[in-house]
Amino acid sequence: MQNFKKTLDQYIDARMPIIFVDTSEDDIAEEEIFTVLKRKRRGILSWSLQSFRDYTDNTNIPKKSLNDILNLLLADEDDLTNKVLILKNINDFLENTEVITTLKYFAQKINKGLFSNEGIDDFNIIIITPLMNIPRELESYTTIMNLDTLDETDIRNFIEVFVKKLELRMPTDDLMDKLVMTLKGLSKTEIFSVLELAISDDGELDYTDLPLIREQKQQMIKKSGILDMIPLKESLDDIGGLEILKIWLKRKAEIFKNIKKAQEFGVATPKGVLIVGMPGCGKSLTAKASAIAFDVPLLRLDMGRLMGKYVGESEANMRRAIHLVEASSPCILWIDELEKAFAGLGNSNSSEVTTRLFGNFLTWMQEKKSLAFVVATANDITKLPPELLRKGRFDEIFYVDLPNESEREKIFEIHIGKKRKKDLASIDMRQIVKETKGFCGADIESVVYDSLEEAFIQKKTRITTEDILKTIENTHSISETMKDSLENMAKNYKERKFKLASK
Repeated sequence: MQNFKKTLDQYIDARMPIIFVDTSEDDIAEEEIFTVLKRKRRGILSWSLQSFRDYTDNTNIPKKSLNDILNLLLADEDDLTNKVLILKNINDFLENTEVITTLKYFAQKINKGLFSNEGIDDFNIIIITPLMNIPRELESYTTIMNLDTLDETDIRNFIEVFVKKLELRMPTDDLMDKLVMTLKGLSKTEIFSVLELAISDDGELDYTDLPLIREQKQQMIKKSGILDMIPLKESLDDIGGLEILKIWLKRKAEIFKNIKKAQEFGVATPKGVLIVGMPGCGKSLTAKASAIAFDVPLLRLDMGRLMGKYVGESEANMRRAIHLVEASSPCILWIDELEKAFAGLGNSNSSEVTTRLFGNFLTWMQEKKSLAFVVATANDITKLPPELLRKGRFDEIFYVDLPNESEREKIFEIHIGKKRKKDLASIDMRQIVKETKGFCGADIESVVYDSLEEAFIQKKTRITTEDILKTIENTHSISETMKDSLENMAKNYKERKFKLASK
């Protein structure tokens, strides 16, 4: 928490009127804030729904409303000099006009404190709450802070303290490394809960606890309501074709796995890739498979979930999402159908909120130093703002076209091999590949599954070429159902000269 305490110290000295500490761990935040304030010999006033307390003379007033306390403090402004007022969990009060007006009055008085006798000198307000919205009236007076993310050393120390306190057997170095990586991204409170659960069955921390810890971490990330942790199933070998893209990803994965040596050699930290092109041709599958190639967790960001109904809520959600991703690194961040999030940006229909979200996202992509590799996918690149396609945002942009003959053959082999591998040798691949020109990967998968279903209903002992050809005859491919839009998309991609994902 050294960075948090150092920054807070600076903000207090700089007379920042209102400091928002965006956290649900109010007890930990309060402990760190008290450490800073006591060192600075500041008087401490603290309000919560339970009580108001003045630590200077140890006064305690139970169950007093926030409005009443603020008015009580206003009545004796001179007594606020060299003090800090801490307000905990006041989100519900930030829609109250009287509370907002009073906080703004305090902020204005604090700003005048250095230069006027009418102001309040050396006084700050610290609000500890999960940040949802900042009233517009308070925006210009407010500074936002987050508790420091626990780094690997912090987590290791916490585990050691936990084990010693409960007199457990200390994990081996290898197990400790795995525990630290698995717990990365969680708060101190969450780590304590997970470790308590892990030892509840046998009183030990061992390798058998790792799946349980991962499952709990998955739940905790889901609880954010912004990110999902996706189970890993598919590998790059499960993708038919896209050989150039797969080779590129394997190169980046090699750098990722040996990042310290790579950085010492002068290699830049991989940022991410944008995969654009035809629907149903493996873009999402590639994003999922990348996590196995990189050997890291896969987080999915639904940009639609960022949008909130309160002023400032969407931006707070974006900050929260970025914080979770940074804390969970190394990881893959998958953003699916990116064009839906930022479509229409810059025209008269785009909102200020969307513009700000886009700006925050661009800044993070440009400046991020963490091992969070972004895999973004998009169907229609024409709906994306040009700033997103500039060099420096992504390491590369790949175009995925409809699969060619060799790729269609590979896709058929993968899907048939998963279900009826013993039938592969008797199937005439050349013939079914010839009949599926214009089919995307999703079309081919559907053909295989429909053929298997029909063969089963007909009580056949195996699937045949004839079964597959019959299904193909009754299937309308994506190149038929979306003919005009696909032609326009293909023309646009070729004009932009994006790197082809296939040979």
